[in-house]
Amino acid sequence: MLMKPLGDAAVSISFGEKVCLETYGKVQAVFQYLKAGSFPGMIECVPSYTSVTVFYNPYLLIKLHGKRTNPYEFVCTYLSSIAEKVEPVLPKEEEIVSIPVCYGGDYGPDLEDVASYNGLSKEEVIRFHSEPLYLVYMLGFAPGFPYLGGMPKEIAAPRRRTPRLRVPSGSVGIGGSQTGIYSLETPGGWNIIGRTPLALFQPECDEPTLLQAGTYLRFVPITEEAFDNWKECDI
Repeated sequence: MLMKPLGDAAVSISFGEKVCLETYGKVQAVFQYLKAGSFPGMIECVPSYTSVTVFYNPYLLIKLHGKRTNPYEFVCTYLSSIAEKVEPVLPKEEEIVSIPVCYGGDYGPDLEDVASYNGLSKEEVIRFHSEPLYLVYMLGFAPGFPYLGGMPKEIAAPRRRTPRLRVPSGSVGIGGSQTGIYSLETPGGWNIIGRTPLALFQPECDEPTLLQAGTYLRFVPITEEAFDNWKECDI
């Protein structure tokens, strides 16, 4: 466990550099504890693959605890005590979300490039990509964009040299050893191998993001016809 300041009003508590379930469990334990009952002066907490960043109001902490209070040391002590007493929070495989994906063609213009880079056929890339059970480690980059763990190394590919200015929402991409789904139309440099007809971000809904950290999912290949005729339903 390592803590370091980020400017004068934030602390990052890290549980290592390895992306794995053990680290995920520690990150989620601290994050959920803080979400359930933050300390006076905390503004927000943001989880990542291996760490939690806590933003706080140093002036309020000094006002509450006295002029001799060092806000950074106060938050570090508080986080350390939490990390020592909470139990890891691990995801459950009780519910697996199926994400339909139309691979290749207009929906996946970089599928052939990923296949060529790895010495595979397009069909083999689709098989490698759709077979695993993926875990959503965190949401980031854009609202509802899932960073997934579990992609086979056989289909890893470097990001595009020239990012696209517009990547359609629902696009499924590969960037290095990671895969993810663009929840909104944004610029992006990942290799686009397919697209899902599902909306990952719906701000008008009570639960605006389809996926959450701790969600398990599988990619399910579908045809272009099925994509074009898709009607979203509860999954």
